Amino acid sequence: MIPSRLLFAPLALNAATLRNRIVMAPMTRCRVSRDHAPLPMAARYYAQRADAGLIVSEGIVVSDRGRGYARTPALHSEHQQQAWRRVTAAVHARGGRIFAQLWHCGRVSAAGVLPPGATPVGPGSKVAACSVMAEDGRHRPCLTPCSVPRSLDTDEMPELIQQFVLAARRARDVGFDGVEIHAANGYLLDQFRCPYLNTRSDAYGGNVEGRCRLTLDVAAAVAHAIGSSHTGLRLSPLGTANDMQPDPEPEATYGYLASRLDRLGLGYLHLADQSGDWIHQRRHPLLRCIRRNFHGTLVLCGGFDLASAEEALQAGSGDLIAFGRPFIANPDLVSRLCHGTPLAPLDHDTLYTGGAHGYVDYSAHVTKPPATRPRRMKRATTAAAPAGS
Repeated sequence: MIPSRLLFAPLALNAATLRNRIVMAPMTRCRVSRDHAPLPMAARYYAQRADAGLIVSEGIVVSDRGRGYARTPALHSEHQQQAWRRVTAAVHARGGRIFAQLWHCGRVSAAGVLPPGATPVGPGSKVAACSVMAEDGRHRPCLTPCSVPRSLDTDEMPELIQQFVLAARRARDVGFDGVEIHAANGYLLDQFRCPYLNTRSDAYGGNVEGRCRLTLDVAAAVAHAIGSSHTGLRLSPLGTANDMQPDPEPEATYGYLASRLDRLGLGYLHLADQSGDWIHQRRHPLLRCIRRNFHGTLVLCGGFDLASAEEALQAGSGDLIAFGRPFIANPDLVSRLCHGTPLAPLDHDTLYTGGAHGYVDYSAHVTKPPATRPRRMKRATTAAAPAGS
């Protein structure tokens, strides 16, 4: 017997109708060609998981100078665009929808993964106390400490914003249904938000408005270029990944961000809880604050299973639930969740190794998810209270 749950009900995401409320979260997998195009098998990888209501791609750097790790994809050369066009076509052939996550790593980078002569950039010159994946002289993966970043000048901001805009336009041109701006997990936009890193005295520093300005400028420019309904944005409140510290005033900061993003009418706001803790507490003040200030579709991500996902939806804490690593070993995760089939274990050793093993060779369960008749639903409203991507 197939249970009736909100998780498997369709949802209108502005102009699109998602067939369920399950999102495949963005996950870096390091399967690219030498010129940073996704390999042909990437189309199979994403198509295998197209039963998700929405797929968010692995992080795609908006510029080679924004790269933080070796073997991560881009979207500017003709080869890269053709490769991504095959991916989106494969997902659409399965009836799925896919957004491209747009990424600039900022200070979380090293000279060895950037073009010759380039250095990481950030809101200041404080080096990130973490390592990134690079390649040695024989193109083998290796970890290397982050390099000292260069502080971005104020007059460089328009060009940086334009990099996101151009990447968003390319994403739409190759068939992505929209884009997700990566403003989470200690990468560039999150670095500018952080008061411990951003001690600037120009328009992009100082108070919360200044520190959030770059994120909001990027979101506004991308939404104007491709349409707000095709634009999402990811945040990681209280996150500590990549040598970050939790915001000292999270409700003030993220309440402000949520309200300003709400005015832009974004397709969705994606919240990632790295601890898998506070996002499950429907009365948590930060979650309630964001929900109160952002009236559009809210995506929750952070250690959910079937029961906790359904509980969050029923409580009105969010509208979509994102699953990350469970999707890697379970290409048919939607079916497994729906039918109560045990999940296959993840092989951690093959997450970033390249090749088909641990990428497209996980077996699917034979039972398919139930067919649902797409129906138009009202836009979500406010309810009462892995490495890389």
